[in-house]
Amino acid sequence: MAKHNAFYAQSGGVTAVINASACGVIEACRRHPDRIGHLYAGHNGIIGALMEDLIDTNQESDDAVSALRYTPGGAFGSCRYKLKSIETHRAEYERLIEVFKAHDIRYFFYNGGGDSADTCLKVSQLSETMGYPLTAIHVPKTVDNDLPITDNSPGFGSVAKYVATSTREAALDIESMCSTSTKVFILEVMGRHAGWIAAAGALSGESPEQAPHLIIFPEIAFDREKVMARIDDAVKRHGFCVLVVSEGAQYADGTFLTDSGSTDAFGHKQLGGVAPMLASIVKEDLGYKYHWAVADYLQRAARHIASKTDVDQAYAVGEAAVELALAGQNSMMPAIKRISDAPYEWKIEPAPLSEIANHEKFMPRDYISEDGLYISEAGRRYLAPLILGEDFPPFENGLPKVAKLNKARVERKLQPFEL
Repeated sequence: MAKHNAFYAQSGGVTAVINASACGVIEACRRHPDRIGHLYAGHNGIIGALMEDLIDTNQESDDAVSALRYTPGGAFGSCRYKLKSIETHRAEYERLIEVFKAHDIRYFFYNGGGDSADTCLKVSQLSETMGYPLTAIHVPKTVDNDLPITDNSPGFGSVAKYVATSTREAALDIESMCSTSTKVFILEVMGRHAGWIAAAGALSGESPEQAPHLIIFPEIAFDREKVMARIDDAVKRHGFCVLVVSEGAQYADGTFLTDSGSTDAFGHKQLGGVAPMLASIVKEDLGYKYHWAVADYLQRAARHIASKTDVDQAYAVGEAAVELALAGQNSMMPAIKRISDAPYEWKIEPAPLSEIANHEKFMPRDYISEDGLYISEAGRRYLAPLILGEDFPPFENGLPKVAKLNKARVERKLQPFEL
């Protein structure tokens, strides 16, 4: 069969293991030199394709590519840029096809979350209408764990491990000082509509008798009186209270506790600040001394404590994306299918993008306790295997080593393009 080039890009908020997927894609492409000539990476995601700002990954050494497996962040640059509708912004899509034609790109690998799945699907549809043969495969990634069909999303397991570990360590700190100091500690984690990350905090203990003593999910309407009563009870029973709250905590009418009124480039509400808000309520209603923390970027960049399960799965979906493309699959995503909880076993299966794009997966109600403030045993069975195993990066001078890439640019062949 004829040999053509491929394109890979990273999109949206990065994860501790997104570069492991990049490693999987690149190494898989290198195993098929008879089918794939060059693998170009978009500098800053899909914008790299629009601006014809391409990186030739063939110029990277095998060692540098291998080092991507333990490097956090987005090695080739990511972006929050969502392609508009084909009807109103056809020029953007036509530009993509022009760039792909100019560089003989016939394989499109887009590594991201739900919005990226939508972009990948649109690009696939456009290539058909324009008569340009392009195979588009979505490589799943999101710390929010809200992609449908796949059992879990690469990136989530490592965030879950970080949040559970940080909750346990902070709880020991609070417990040691609670008799004369802080009584309540609040940890705010990511999760706009889905409470998967907040739920992972419960892995710190075995029951609400151990920290965290309660969790606030976006899926459960915030009840101020009920939450404050639970905090008060924990302090009286244990001397302190630790709670994990999702940034997307909502009132019964669906409004966020901390809706700033602004949106990001994908049109999502800008959130953050729910921890200090809850702390002020604790002070007002209960009068306890408190501390709060926001995990923010730390939770998604913490490669040093990544879950080995997550690293392995991130690499596997990158590798599988290439194999799906070469097998003639199009407009698909390699999804993770759980075979068993204990021992934990999983495999990769293809899933159609039409069933993934613009769909969100929320915490099932049976994964949450009856009172809505903790996880159930079913939730624990689901979460526990995803944080298993350690995959420490090599260290140098006391700090984790990271990949050092050349990022050699590909010569432009087209006229400049304005976004």
